[in-house]
Amino acid sequence: MIQVIDLHKTLGTQEVLRGVSMHISPAQTHVILGRSGSGKSVLLKHLVGLFQPDSGQVLVDGEDISKLHERQLGPIRKKIGILFQSGALFDSMSVSDNIAFPLREGGITDPEVIRTRVAEALEMVDLAGEEAKMPENLSGGMRKRVGLARTIVSRPSCILYDEPTTGLDPIATDSINHLIRRLQKRLQATSVVVTHDMKTAFHTADRIAFLHEGAIYFEGTTAQLRASTDPVLLNFIEGRSGESD
Repeated sequence: MIQVIDLHKTLGTQEVLRGVSMHISPAQTHVILGRSGSGKSVLLKHLVGLFQPDSGQVLVDGEDISKLHERQLGPIRKKIGILFQSGALFDSMSVSDNIAFPLREGGITDPEVIRTRVAEALEMVDLAGEEAKMPENLSGGMRKRVGLARTIVSRPSCILYDEPTTGLDPIATDSINHLIRRLQKRLQATSVVVTHDMKTAFHTADRIAFLHEGAIYFEGTTAQLRASTDPVLLNFIEGRSGESD
């Protein structure tokens, strides 16, 4: 569904992406791993046109989006939903209004259609009946779920997750990991998960790409990553700095 070809991006004086190429297959969960500051979120934002590359291409369903203007990106963004790290909820809106926001922005005005779609999205993220709550009354895990409900209410064919378990306790993290897998199977959506958490990676991924020094250092299945003896990969998987005492 998504193809990245020789992507380069410099922010300030730092060359963040140095020729990234990858292929994301339909209806699979593709995890992008890497250390903090490795460019994972920068790469993710290119996939939905929030960043334009200095050079290279991003193709979505065969269409190059890398040079499209904001207005031209509208149809592409209807295909791709993104869950940001914080959930990015509107604090002044109820759960229901937060989830309904993209529907109303997309021109849907029928209250019954909106109510039905919001209820379906909440049911899919295990928050049925929570329409009236305000964001300030939600736990961190619930905020992520509401953000995810808002992402899927428009029924995108691809879901991007930017560090979906950051700031969550181990139980909430496990719950979000299960939810990512469940939604991928139920919606048959393409999923891209950016994370540095190995538990999330191994639980959710069909394929894993490891971003290192601005390029794809490894790409393969979870089994291939587990079997690797490469010291760069082993240090990351086992959480070792590589430094001696």
